[in-house]
Amino acid sequence: MNPRALTPVLRVVNHCLHLLVAGLLALAAARAVHGGGPDAPRAVLAALTAGAVYAAGPLTPAVGRRRAATVLWLAALGAAWLALLAVSRDGVWLAFPLYFVQLHLLPRRAGLAAVLATALAAAGGFALHQGTLEAAAFIGPVLGAAVATATVLGYQALYRESEQRRRLIEELRTARTDLAAADHAAGVLAERERLAREIHDTLAQGLSSIQLLLRAAERALPGDPAAAERHVRVAREAAQDNLAEARRFVRELAPPVLDGLPLAGALERLCATSADRYGLPVHFTLSGSPAPLPGPYEPALVRVAQSALANAAQHAGARQVEVTLSYMGAEVALDVVDDGSGFDPAAVTGDGGNGGGNGGGGFGLAAMRHRVQALGGSLTVESAPGQGTAVAAQLPLPAPAGHRSEPTPAVHRASATHRTPAEPAPVRSADRGVPAAREAQEERV
Repeated sequence: MNPRALTPVLRVVNHCLHLLVAGLLALAAARAVHGGGPDAPRAVLAALTAGAVYAAGPLTPAVGRRRAATVLWLAALGAAWLALLAVSRDGVWLAFPLYFVQLHLLPRRAGLAAVLATALAAAGGFALHQGTLEAAAFIGPVLGAAVATATVLGYQALYRESEQRRRLIEELRTARTDLAAADHAAGVLAERERLAREIHDTLAQGLSSIQLLLRAAERALPGDPAAAERHVRVAREAAQDNLAEARRFVRELAPPVLDGLPLAGALERLCATSADRYGLPVHFTLSGSPAPLPGPYEPALVRVAQSALANAAQHAGARQVEVTLSYMGAEVALDVVDDGSGFDPAAVTGDGGNGGGNGGGGFGLAAMRHRVQALGGSLTVESAPGQGTAVAAQLPLPAPAGHRSEPTPAVHRASATHRTPAEPAPVRSADRGVPAAREAQEERV
């Protein structure tokens, strides 16, 4: 009778049982009043007493939790029911809900014994009121007891099977999670072993060969310049082979969007796929003359653009986005400007939330900033509520030999990219200026 200990199905059955008891007690009292007779007041009083005792059970927390309290309440309820049965034959109908209460609150053996005693008492009380002992007096109570017992035992069996299945499903989910983690760990370990073997068999061996050749050249240089030159030439060829292997490793580990494409082409394709995916115009602009970039720069800029575009579309409600890649001599810059809802940068903590533009309310900004700062660059965010958002990432470029140039101030450049939603997003090459073509850098990994 403790509602907190019941399943949802049993709660519904419990409420129906309460209504059934109340209805049968009301019926017994009404029939006693309607029939009149000297036992009518006692029948009404017995019905009210039985109702009060029954109502005390669900209101008592100990009933259903403690064996002594449960047995005491069932005994009091049985006594009140017997008192009603003694003055009114309509009390026999109350035996049917009592079966369910006894089977639910008592252990199986004790519950079956209580049901049997209740059925015999109901049959005896009905026979007493009839004045004769007939088979019909036993058929009704016994049949009701059988139906109640079969119903309760059947439900308990189904509940136990359901619990077993639930535990089995939980175990399967746990096993699947553990298996996925084990597969991931095994995959990571296998990839590390593969890279270790590849590096050992190619780069490490090649570097060892270069070291031996250079030592041989150093020893041969005083007495045999031709042999030293030959050793240096072979070492240079080995270095070229190692460089090709290193580039192959970089291609394998780079994001798929860079596969076979320069940075500008990869960003342009990213803008096109983002426009198709999010259903908003995404425009790409290339400013300046493309220059060779260090190996980690291109994947980092692509990842920053992916994160900024996703957050502009999913969190800012932007209508259009401008993506600009700028080569400015001393640095390469990526700007992502949207006309979305914007946010107050001063109200955003450094761990990454962005209420409107390019943070996604999680760690988007922090991830982008960490990625850029790890390469020695900086990330600038400008926004205001209702004014859109501008995210500007700047990465320094290695200066060519014999040439030094001052980097463009990040704050001024980021300010030039920020616009309100009311302003169009024109091509910003005029704002930055197109730098002169840079001299070719040395080969890079």
